Amino acid sequence: MQLAIGEVAKQSGVSVRAIRHYDRHGLLTSKRACNGYRYFPPQAVTQVRQIQRLINIGFSIAEICSFPDCMLMVEGAAFCPETQALQYKRLEDIERQISELESRRVRLMATLAEGIAK
Repeated sequence: MQLAIGEVAKQSGVSVRAIRHYDRHGLLTSKRACNGYRYFPPQAVTQVRQIQRLINIGFSIAEICSFPDCMLMVEGAAFCPETQALQYKRLEDIERQISELESRRVRLMATLAEGIAK
């Protein structure tokens, strides 16, 4: 049984626009009916949820496209060893951003304290 794009959106909690975007980038597989509508296999719901999980972790669509299929076919799938280097790089990026934000916070607090002291 194939699912219409609206049904995939409803079951996955993701917009139709996002599903089209994932399909356009090859993260999903759809078939077109003679009327031009896209139809997806039932596992597309799981794939969309997994794609969303990876995006929420901070991975880009381009990075997700490079992941092995096993990471997209199982909701909550563990990361494969092939992606470990990318995972560590993402963690380093996040830690760097946290450090930069903490520095900004300290500078802003100092600026505010200077304004109060005057």
